[in-house]
Amino acid sequence: MLTDRIGKIKKGKIVVNGGGVCNPPVADFPFYEFDNCYILPGFTDVHVHLREPGFFYKETVRTGTEAAAAGGFTGICSMPNLKPCPDTEEGLQVQLDAIRESACIKVFPCGAITRGQEGRKLAELKALAGDVVGFTDDGYGLMSDELMERAMTEAGELKKIIVAHCEDEGWPKDSNEAEWKQLERDLKLVRKTGCSYHMCHLSTREGVELIREAKVEGLDVSCETAPHYLTLTREDVERAKAEEPNPGRFKMNPPIKGEEDRQALLDGVRDGTIDMIATDHAPHSREEKSGNFADCAYGIVGLETAFPVLYTRLVRTGEISLERLVEMMSTAPANRFGILNDSDRAVWNLDEEYEIDADKFRSKGRSTPFEGWRVRGRCLAVYSGGREVYRYDKDRA
Repeated sequence: MLTDRIGKIKKGKIVVNGGGVCNPPVADFPFYEFDNCYILPGFTDVHVHLREPGFFYKETVRTGTEAAAAGGFTGICSMPNLKPCPDTEEGLQVQLDAIRESACIKVFPCGAITRGQEGRKLAELKALAGDVVGFTDDGYGLMSDELMERAMTEAGELKKIIVAHCEDEGWPKDSNEAEWKQLERDLKLVRKTGCSYHMCHLSTREGVELIREAKVEGLDVSCETAPHYLTLTREDVERAKAEEPNPGRFKMNPPIKGEEDRQALLDGVRDGTIDMIATDHAPHSREEKSGNFADCAYGIVGLETAFPVLYTRLVRTGEISLERLVEMMSTAPANRFGILNDSDRAVWNLDEEYEIDADKFRSKGRSTPFEGWRVRGRCLAVYSGGREVYRYDKDRA
């Protein structure tokens, strides 16, 4: 049970939620060093851009996984917008080598659906299948119905999940239709092919309803949303564009929608329509995120702020329970994507309050809409695979 994996350290003992004393969750776990802290499962983020190989100036496997560990994550799925693109065995191997060399937590790559994520020719799905958790052209909606059907059919035969960025280029990027029209198309193809399907970064009320109906129908579908869609609205973006010299920290893809959409997403979180929360951590250089909103790059960072922001804005306000948040950030994504993290744990001081300061991030990325927010929840230590992979250093922070 999930509650058996949430404990609290009190006077040198680990007390499980609901009472009773449990053994240390991992070997050599120094629980006696902490007091009045919570032990939570290691989180899993199924949507992370590590930027290596190809774009080291934005992020590396080392800096990205260090940022993930600082946010309580012990497993992440990496997106394929890299150079070389993981659309062939050779292209994927470059990333696998970097992960083996530099990652401090578990990294599970996603292979591309199409060559170069260009939407014209299928990637070598069969050759990639043994080393990836699924296939995605994240960042690009696959416009060809025929090609998506072929991808779903082949992925189904390989027992791999299709991870879809839903964006119909026939509609304005910031419109709700751009998202839900392609989701509607994809669900018809799921119905036809029977493949496993996961939708990335759900942001619209129409999308919530389509996923809800698909689940009632019994389709093998799941979806994620992100912290920024649950806590911000289009009004926040417009205010930043009017008042800030560099409003690019509010520019992401898909764009943030209206308050009705945010409320629908919260309803989807509460009733189980939305399975998990992912960050869509997408670091860029300062230059790429500076200046005119229209010209700067899409993408924000989120690994180091996800849990504190959601714990502060959703759990402490009574929108959802701590157990539901932990389920969406740990158990649900790990189970859906087959990522083992049963022995992984993180120690959190849920009472500590502080201000988010991007200049203190482990990530190379600094662009976050949560800069300056007062939050509660400090990750103090993370243990994965029986070893300590992160320890909070107050002098550095």
